[in-house]
This record gives sequence, structure tokens and C-alpha cells, in this order.
Amino acid sequence: MLASPDQSVLLIIDMQSKLMPAIEDHTHVLSQCIRLAKIAQQLDIPIIGTEENPEGLGENHPELKALCQKTVTKFHFDGCSDGLINHIPTDRKQLVLVGCEAHVCLMQTALGLLEYGFAVSIAVDAIGSRQSLDKTIATMRLKESGATLKTVEMLAFEWLRTCKHPSFKSALALIK
Repeated sequence: MLASPDQSVLLIIDMQSKLMPAIEDHTHVLSQCIRLAKIAQQLDIPIIGTEENPEGLGENHPELKALCQKTVTKFHFDGCSDGLINHIPTDRKQLVLVGCEAHVCLMQTALGLLEYGFAVSIAVDAIGSRQSLDKTIATMRLKESGATLKTVEMLAFEWLRTCKHPSFKSALALIK
């Protein structure tokens, strides 16, 4: 199934200031999250962030937080347990997840969203963990559980569908 801009919501999971330095290749993860969020913004795709215990881990990266229409504070690793589900527009069924940590909050939130019946995609080049093995196993488990694995570029072109899309050139500048 292709991602559709009128059915998608981008969820940015816990890209927090005190956590990011510990994430393997955190600069790349952050840049990919920002790239996808800017493309989503151009295509009017809702963007929701989560912050795990922000008093302890800090807020999300400022550039990402500014791109979010809403940021949900949570204390459970599965954001659904703290009301994330109530912030997802009811007319949208495709959820794209990016963020950290792949094997904890991102995975548990994705599994919770799958239980609610959403079509869940993971932008694998925009997720991170402290250890590469944790990210690898989380990615495998998510795929086995029904999530679709994609890349930032794959999602961008699925959302655009055609080179005739009014946002094609501006999105392409972010992709390249």
C-alpha cells in the first residue's frame, strides 16, 4: 500500500535534547526526521510529536518541535497509554513513525497503534537507538508485527505520486 498524504500523519517520537547525544549516528537521524517533517509540512500532513518525561530528557529538538502541530507529553513507553491516540485526526489511518529509541518508545508506540488498527510505517533511516543491534532487532520485530518499513525518500515520493504535484520541486530540493 502506498502512503497517501490525505490519510497520513507523521509521528515524531522522543527526539529529545538530552537523549540525542547518546543515539548512534544521531546527527543523521535528526537530519532525516527534519527532512521528512518539512516535506510533510509542505503537503499539509499533520505532524505530532511526543516527549518522554521532558523534565528529565528535555524537549524535542527545537527545529522539529516547531514543525509539530501538537506535542504530547508521555511517561509510558507506548504513547498510546498516555493519550496519543486522542490527538490523531479521526479521518487519517496511515501513521508514519520516526524518532527514538527504536527498540523502546518508538517500537512500543508502533505496536500500540497497530493494535488500534492503524496502518503503521516506519521510516527506518529516521529512527535510532544507542546500540545498532537494538535498532536492528526492533526493525525486524516491527516488520513481523505488521508495520511497513520505508525510507524517507520512499515516503516522499509516495506522498507526491507524480512529478506534476505542485510541491514536487520544493520537496525534491529537500530529498536531494
